[in-house]
Amino acid sequence: MTAKHILYHIPACPFSQRLEVLLTLRAQLDAVEFRGIDVTKPHDPAFLAMTGGSTRLPVLQTPDGGLLRESLVILDYFDEVLPGEAVRRSDPMEHAIEAMLICEEGQLTGAGYPFIVNQVAETRETHRENLLAVFRQIDAFLVEHSPDGTYLFDAFGLAETVFTPMLQRFWVLEYYEGFELPEEDAYHRVRRWRDACIAHPAAGQVCREEVVKLYYDYALGAGLGELVDGRAASTLAFTPSWQDRPWPPKDRHAPSVSDATLGLEVQS
Repeated sequence: MTAKHILYHIPACPFSQRLEVLLTLRAQLDAVEFRGIDVTKPHDPAFLAMTGGSTRLPVLQTPDGGLLRESLVILDYFDEVLPGEAVRRSDPMEHAIEAMLICEEGQLTGAGYPFIVNQVAETRETHRENLLAVFRQIDAFLVEHSPDGTYLFDAFGLAETVFTPMLQRFWVLEYYEGFELPEEDAYHRVRRWRDACIAHPAAGQVCREEVVKLYYDYALGAGLGELVDGRAASTLAFTPSWQDRPWPPKDRHAPSVSDATLGLEVQS
């Protein structure tokens, strides 16, 4: 039996999900063995020995034992080595254009994540405007390169693969902050693109309910399995399953509700 690539990842992580999106587009999910890492528990010593003590995820172990880090690096690697047609554009100029759009993803994440974890009610509007400013930049880019299209080119491609998981994480901001793109011309093109991205079948690894429930602790300022004061369990825990938990309260600026109220008490 041919050895598989092994991907060590956080199932709720958007940077890991973009790899699943690409593999889905390439019809190559079976080429990779996914090993989920529960960040609410200490790391396996064998995993730390393999990575030299690094806890950064995702990490790809290739069939010959090589290790690759950084989701964009792994994304490019998969798109080059797996059988079938690549997701990236074959035309050099078109690939350069999609690469320019991908460069905007860091700004989107850099504006969105601080808003997600923000605990200062008085800075809400500053965070909101910072995120909207990036959406306006992306709108202008799409208007320049694809004014009448849905995606950047004729189909969901590499740029959409990179952005879509983060766009889905902004469901957290919709739920806890009422964040929406304004009904203005400056957001018309990017709204069409965003809506098509998050609805694409290849991006169905997560749903709004799952993201909102898992990210409640992020919305309270505690990420990657950190515990909120007064709580003994993280909403990123694998068990109980998010499907078996109630929806969290929408007021994330109020004190955290209990583990029991969040459905996090593990039955003995």
